[in-house]
Amino acid sequence: MTPEQYCQEKAARSGSSFYYSFLFLPGEQRQAITALYAFCREVDDVVDEMREPDVARRKLDWWREEIDRLFAGTPTHPVGRALLPAIERYNLPQEHFREIIDGMQMDLDYDAYPTFTELSLYCYRVASVVGLMAAEIFGYEDRRTTRYAHDLGMALQLTNILRDVREDAMRGRVYIPMEELNRFGVEPGELTLPQASDRLKSLFDFQARRAHEYYDRAFQRLPEVDRHAQRSGIIMAAIYRTLLDEIEADGFRVLERRIRLTPMRKLWIAWRTARREKRRQSRREHP
Repeated sequence: MTPEQYCQEKAARSGSSFYYSFLFLPGEQRQAITALYAFCREVDDVVDEMREPDVARRKLDWWREEIDRLFAGTPTHPVGRALLPAIERYNLPQEHFREIIDGMQMDLDYDAYPTFTELSLYCYRVASVVGLMAAEIFGYEDRRTTRYAHDLGMALQLTNILRDVREDAMRGRVYIPMEELNRFGVEPGELTLPQASDRLKSLFDFQARRAHEYYDRAFQRLPEVDRHAQRSGIIMAAIYRTLLDEIEADGFRVLERRIRLTPMRKLWIAWRTARREKRRQSRREHP
């Protein structure tokens, strides 16, 4: 199995919405973003699948060393080898890879976040940094596109937090700021209950509105000239925002069940969004 095949299997096996957004990219970009996604999955799995925190820390340290080897041109892991052409072809800073690992380690260091300020650092490291590197792979002409990528990463991560709130709480991790739990009169233990009270639903509604604000802000910052190049990010946003809409339409019953979109629906959203962006690009080029 080649490094590229390893990454492709890692991405496809995850069933992530991100996978569907990669389908409409040219070959070199698709390989680069798939390798980046596989890296994120590898370091995320270290934290999620290892029960011993000390072992997980050592494994994350190994990945820090692998990033050093990658930028020295001598990676050993299949993901590192698949990333080598990407860091040579695109502007992917070494520090960004280290930030992602640091973000994953926050799951070992923190089980809750006092305020949204502290949570924002976590979201930046595990999502916005990935968005910034994805923007480099997709390409852009206007530097404002990096601000879009940052805010879109925040929006996607906040959507994940709301979707997975009970699953995370059962693992002992609370990603809704404690300050906001207190504001709505919610105890952390209530996030593990099988049904949401009105107080919890109000808290979840607040989280959803914040995520929507980040989606809106991201697209306000995306220059028209870069929309076509960034269409994979736009596809991700369309899928995740549909998920967020479904959570709202279901009455925020995220403690009762995990809201999902079927693979066919994700593919439909991806195809429809890609088609819409292609038409938009055509109108811009041929008014």
